[in-house]
Amino acid sequence: MKICTILARGGSQGVVGKNIRLLNGKPLITWSIEQAIRSKLFDYVVVSSDAQAILEVSKNAGVDLTITRPKELAEDHSPKIPALYHCVTEVETVTGLKFGQIVDLQPTSPLRIVEDIVAASKLQSETGSSSVITGTPSKCSPYFSLVEENADGTVSISKKLSTPVVRRQDSPKCFDMNGSIYVFCRDKFMRDQKLFFPDTKLYEMPEDRSVDIDTEFDFLLADYLLRHRNQ
Repeated sequence: MKICTILARGGSQGVVGKNIRLLNGKPLITWSIEQAIRSKLFDYVVVSSDAQAILEVSKNAGVDLTITRPKELAEDHSPKIPALYHCVTEVETVTGLKFGQIVDLQPTSPLRIVEDIVAASKLQSETGSSSVITGTPSKCSPYFSLVEENADGTVSISKKLSTPVVRRQDSPKCFDMNGSIYVFCRDKFMRDQKLFFPDTKLYEMPEDRSVDIDTEFDFLLADYLLRHRNQ
């Protein structure tokens, strides 16, 4: 059995109320809910939030369950993993079920498509990996163009190789995590409660499907791309 979780805090520093703000005609969180439902992968699609308004919008969008997240798991500094663990634990307690796979969709990533969800879930299932993350090819390489500032104010390449890289194309392939989709083997996640495992895999997504809305510019960019896609 598979569960899809969508974790959405009520508070937002960059874009106030962003999870229920209208994006191209519908609340931002609704994009992820509808993608999960259309994938036809999940026995349960669940939203966890500390905000009643988000839970109400999610119910109207068709989720199977909503979970009220404790305030201590919904602060600005609160990490994702404990909130996800709480959500899955609550759902399994309520339903009496035990899921085999957890697929978590970030509500601020509306540009993913259903095929991304299906493929990331399939990658975890077929490889038996503990987790799958999603990412897009990085524009800056830590081997070539990403620098770090030293204590004395000088800068140097972030990650040095024994033989310096003189062309970006020759550097090891790197990705920016886009946070769009996380897939976990349920037992391994619930036991260790972490994102990265020795066997973690990456599902690659293109840049135009990897926008994470964290600022007003991101919101405008996502809106533009969705309108362009619809045209």
